[in-house]
Amino acid sequence: MAERKPIASAPKDGSKVTVMWKDSDGVINESVAQFRDNGWWVYTDSNTQKKVDPTSWRPASGEDDEDQ
Repeated sequence: MAERKPIASAPKDGSKVTVMWKDSDGVINESVAQFRDNGWWVYTDSNTQKKVDPTSWRPASGEDDEDQ
């Protein structure tokens, strides 16, 4: 698994990455996100998207696991 990096270094080209973010209850979550419409968006379920303020990121699963 790739090491987490500061969110400022994340790609903002619409590609999907895995981000860490804190919800309104203070729970830290890890989700696949995409930067668009001036913010980071994650799916909270199959029909609902939420704009979040992530603290770190890493490549989405599979992108860095070529030899597994």
